[in-house]
Amino acid sequence: MQEAGDGRRAAGAQRRRGAVLEEAILRAAAEVLRESGFAGLTMDEVARRAGTNKNAIYRRWPNRVALGAAAYRRMTEVETTVPDTGSLRGDALELLRRANSTWSSPYGEILRGLIAAAGGAPELLAELREGQDPEGGAYGAAWTTALGRAVARGEAAHGAMHPRVASAPVALLRNEYMTRGIPAVPDAVLVEIVDEVFLPLVHGRAEGGGTG
Repeated sequence: MQEAGDGRRAAGAQRRRGAVLEEAILRAAAEVLRESGFAGLTMDEVARRAGTNKNAIYRRWPNRVALGAAAYRRMTEVETTVPDTGSLRGDALELLRRANSTWSSPYGEILRGLIAAAGGAPELLAELREGQDPEGGAYGAAWTTALGRAVARGEAAHGAMHPRVASAPVALLRNEYMTRGIPAVPDAVLVEIVDEVFLPLVHGRAEGGGTG
């Protein structure tokens, strides 16, 4: 019976090719990540759940970190709406609170495990940031949009439109997680990041200043 089952699974794997097989693999990998985190992600388990073999996975992803990054991006691909509270402070607080919520959730734990495993590999970090890493992808674009609206309202100078300015609040939030090892950052700290660092940084970049 076992041999017959293996044969049917192999035949099914042969029939599923291209995008269909890739989707099955990513779906299986996402299931493992949700259940066991990155530590539990193995090529053997993903192959078993996807009804394929490890060679089919390795042809698409060279290792489990690359597979995990692709699966995480797929499982967190949702439309990110940009808050529009009418003020840069309100928008910044809402965005920072969303980031804090993501990082303190099970998804955040998975993401931290993947980032640690990726080390300094830029292509894998870029893959993760295209998902819901609060410092990149849709989140990063949301911060830039919030800054652009502030400039349009006359609340900030055009010089504030700089990627490092936009990423500063979440970089500080990330530091809280990495250095303090806390499960969630208190809201008072988020307010402090916005009021004591981000807004002074934005308002300090007067028109024509700090273009580098």
